[in-house]
Amino acid sequence: MADVRPAPPRRADAAPAASLSSGAVDLIALGSVFVEVVFGHVPALPRPGEEVFADEFGLSCGGAVTAASAASQAGARAGLAAVLGDDLGSRVVTEHCRRAGVDLSPSRRVSGRSAGISVVLNFDGDRAFITYLPPRRRPGAKHWHEVLRSYRPAWCYLHPGPGVARLLRAARSLGIRVALDVNLEEIAAYPATVLSCARLADLFLPNEEELLRLARASSLRAALGAAAEWCPVTVVKRGAGGAVVVSREAVTEVTHGVEQVTVRDRTGAGDSFAGALIAALCRGVPVTGAVAAANTAGSQAVSRLGAVGEVDMAGLLGTAGPLAAAGVLSAAHGAAAAPGNPAGSAPGPGGPGGASAPAGSGTGTRSRTDDER
Repeated sequence: MADVRPAPPRRADAAPAASLSSGAVDLIALGSVFVEVVFGHVPALPRPGEEVFADEFGLSCGGAVTAASAASQAGARAGLAAVLGDDLGSRVVTEHCRRAGVDLSPSRRVSGRSAGISVVLNFDGDRAFITYLPPRRRPGAKHWHEVLRSYRPAWCYLHPGPGVARLLRAARSLGIRVALDVNLEEIAAYPATVLSCARLADLFLPNEEELLRLARASSLRAALGAAAEWCPVTVVKRGAGGAVVVSREAVTEVTHGVEQVTVRDRTGAGDSFAGALIAALCRGVPVTGAVAAANTAGSQAVSRLGAVGEVDMAGLLGTAGPLAAAGVLSAAHGAAAAPGNPAGSAPGPGGPGGASAPAGSGTGTRSRTDDER
C-alpha cells in the first residue's frame, strides 16, 4: 500500500511568524470558524408555533478550528488560518485556541463580526443546523496562499471550492502535503471542482455517503475503485465501522481505535478524525496506525457537545459585556430567517444520540457550504 509520509523539512528561506518560528509547523487548518449553540437530544424538530425541550445544552466552537484543535491535542504543532473579528464568537475561538495550544498567527484580523453562528439540534440519531455566516468575512485563497508561502507547514487541511485547485498546486510546489475533506453540499454544488482538488491532494477524506455520491456509484466497492484513481491515499470514514484506507495497491479496513461511547453530538467528529490522523502521520506513524488514532479521536468527539466540546464562556461573557453576549443570541435568532449559507448534515457514527453505541471516525463530518470539513 502507498504510505503517507511527512513532508520534507521546511526550507531555510521560510519566514514564519514569531509564534511559530521554533521549527517546522505540522499543520495549518484553513477555513471559517463558528460559535455553536448546541442543544442535546430532542424528540423531534419543532413545528411552527411548537416548543420542544432538549436534555442537554452547551456552547462550543467549530469550523476549521476543530481539526487544528484535534491535531494539537495529539501533539502536533497546529495553526489556524481564518478570519477573526472583534465579535464574541471570535473571542470564543481565540480563548479556546489559547487553551488548546492552537496558534492563531496565520489568521487575519478584521474589525466587526466575522465568526459564524450555528444552532445545533440533535435529534433522531443525527443533527441539524441553522447557521449564519457574516458576509464578506469568509477566508479566501489569496490569504491562504500567503499563509502557506510564509509558514511552509508540513500539512494543510481544507475543503475544495472555487480557486482551491490553484492553491493546492502552489502548496505542492512548496513541498506542503494536502489533506482534503469534503461535504455533500460541495459535491452537489461543484462536483468537477471537488474531483480536480482530490486529484491534487495527498490525502482525501470523504465519508462513505460522500464518496458514493461523488463517484456516482451504487456500491462501496465501485466507489473505492474510483477513489484509488483520484488520490494517492483516500481514507473513507465509516463512523462506528472505523475507516477504509484506499490506494492503488490495496484496500484496508481499519477498525482499531473505535471506542464504545455514549453518543451526545456528532458535530465535528470528522474534523477531529482528520486532525488526529495528520498529527499521527507527522510523528511518522504508518497510515493504518494513524487511522486507528483517528478512529479514537472521532469516538471521543461524539461523546461531547459541540465540535470541540463545551467552552467555558463565563469570563468571556464578563469581558464582552451583556450587550455583546446578547448579540450572539440575537445573531443566532436572526439566522433562522436568514437565507444565506445553508448548512446540512451527513450521516453520523454510532447509534442514536444518547445511546451507548460504538462511535468511530465520524461519517458525521459536519457539512459546510463554504469551507470546512
